[in-house]
Amino acid sequence: MATVPPQGSLIVADWHRCKESKEYFNKILHKKRRRTFGLLESPVMPPQLAVDTVHYKIFICGKSGVGKTAFAARLAGLNIPNVHHETTGIETTVVYWPVKLRENGRVLFFHLQLWDCGENALRRFDHLLPSCKEQVDAVLFLFSFTDRTSFDDVSNQIAKWTEPSVVKVVVGTNFLVSICMFFSLDLSFRFDLFMHCDVAEREVREFQNKWSLPVLRTGGEVTNGLGDVAPIFNCLAENLWHQDCVRAGTTSHHPLREAVTLL
Repeated sequence: MATVPPQGSLIVADWHRCKESKEYFNKILHKKRRRTFGLLESPVMPPQLAVDTVHYKIFICGKSGVGKTAFAARLAGLNIPNVHHETTGIETTVVYWPVKLRENGRVLFFHLQLWDCGENALRRFDHLLPSCKEQVDAVLFLFSFTDRTSFDDVSNQIAKWTEPSVVKVVVGTNFLVSICMFFSLDLSFRFDLFMHCDVAEREVREFQNKWSLPVLRTGGEVTNGLGDVAPIFNCLAENLWHQDCVRAGTTSHHPLREAVTLL
């Protein structure tokens, strides 16, 4: 796997807060809420703001009950289910995220197809995991701060993914299934935000040092803004772009992946 780039080294961090980005982000919003895109749908930009789109497949991995389906819904701006149920097969969700490259100011739309599959379904049907891994670009390893076994399992899951070209990101969740599954992002690792935690801050730091992987966190109240999901999308976009640049043998261009221009 390529070295993880320093945060904000390739893309403009918090670009969604800048005035110049408004016209781009408006294309993924509808009435101040996230727009839902089908498999064949995409944001439509005016000719003077033609934007290239790069496509990636993301697999969400983790033990049953850590919140994979709710997390995918949160990223897509969909209603989060308030009742937990095991995903019976493969569910896919399409999300778009505009990014501005730091070096040349180029704007790209990242088309991320999120793949979610229930743990029990993966065990029962041998063909599901190969389908999820086929041409995958990144894996999100989820664990719950309230489930110690899910955190211990992440190392085992990472060890199974030996493909050097796959981007790996770890996400910790915290929620009460019996009440709700609401997520927002907090990268500060302030554990005082959580009433109950089976995973200590020291263990998270040790995990990061061992695996040299980004570790993000979700938890707290949900808002309709983009700030809740921006750090996750930006982390994914930066690592995916960096990986493709490494493949191409350059730090700035992206010649290997076909881009589609949105008009």
